[in-house]
Amino acid sequence: MANISIIGAGSWGIALASLLHKNGHEITVWSIMEEEIEMLQKEHEHKDKLPGVKLPENMIFTTDLETSVRGKDVLVLAVPSPFTRSTSQKMAAYVAEGQIIVNVAKGIEEATLKTLSAIIEEEIPQAEVAVLSGPSHAEEVGRGIPTTIVVGARKKKIAEYLQNIFMNEVFRVYISPDVLGIELGAALKNVVALAAGIADGLGYGDNTKAALITRGIAEIARLGTAMGGRMETFSGLTGIGDLIVTCASMHSRNRRAGILIGKGYTMDEAMAEVKMVVEGVYSAKAAMGLARKYNIQIPIIEQVNQVLFEGKAAGEAVKELMLRDKKIENPLIPWEEE
Repeated sequence: MANISIIGAGSWGIALASLLHKNGHEITVWSIMEEEIEMLQKEHEHKDKLPGVKLPENMIFTTDLETSVRGKDVLVLAVPSPFTRSTSQKMAAYVAEGQIIVNVAKGIEEATLKTLSAIIEEEIPQAEVAVLSGPSHAEEVGRGIPTTIVVGARKKKIAEYLQNIFMNEVFRVYISPDVLGIELGAALKNVVALAAGIADGLGYGDNTKAALITRGIAEIARLGTAMGGRMETFSGLTGIGDLIVTCASMHSRNRRAGILIGKGYTMDEAMAEVKMVVEGVYSAKAAMGLARKYNIQIPIIEQVNQVLFEGKAAGEAVKELMLRDKKIENPLIPWEEE
């Protein structure tokens, strides 16, 4: 049995708290919001973000960050990506040398173009930082629906330790050393999911969705490999797998926001309607910054940025994507000599 704290009481944090408790671990859940902790203490259920998932009486809920961090075997960092740095800064003084932090949020910091694990390592250099990602909606994990996911860590022993902690008969965990590739796939797929939602909001069909998923993973892999990620990662669970589920499911806040934008909502109106952090919005500008830095073309993500931040009509963005210069699908496949 491990002593584990979930830092962040959103839907994903609560789903993982429930999963880990069922695996026999001692669980503490921390939130900065007093009213959220009071609700969890009283109801043992997050009625706003994960209704129907009942939490046990012996699970601890607290706003005390120090007691949530000190002496724990594993810290699961589950705050929304825009708050990863500020939360890490608050945690740093309480984290022991070699203490394990598993980041489960998805995003890239716009100002620095850093992945979330890089931010945590910068703010808490004494920690062992790992990531957990894959096609895994909180709503389904909370209900015990079979799910597969990947733990990424630079040290195999850390990855294997976390694999044993998280894995059970409905939550299959693979391990990988490609932390960078896992995080890039996780962050960038949210931007493509916004595009998929926009297409749905415009009334387009399955052909369009398939095109966005397929060409979207091509963009993610092109940028990700240029940055040092592995192609195998982008063709796996945390690449194409996560992209498929995020583009196809109504559990996806990014797709839901995209649908509203496709119907004519502004970005701010769509985010307010979804009532959750739409992380693709925060990653979109960072993705363009990375593309410029590495001189990589990402036309779908570029059009999403123009729709989100420059007032471009969604229908015009689709038209521009369709009428781009003619291309070869895969330039690495050779032609026969004529």
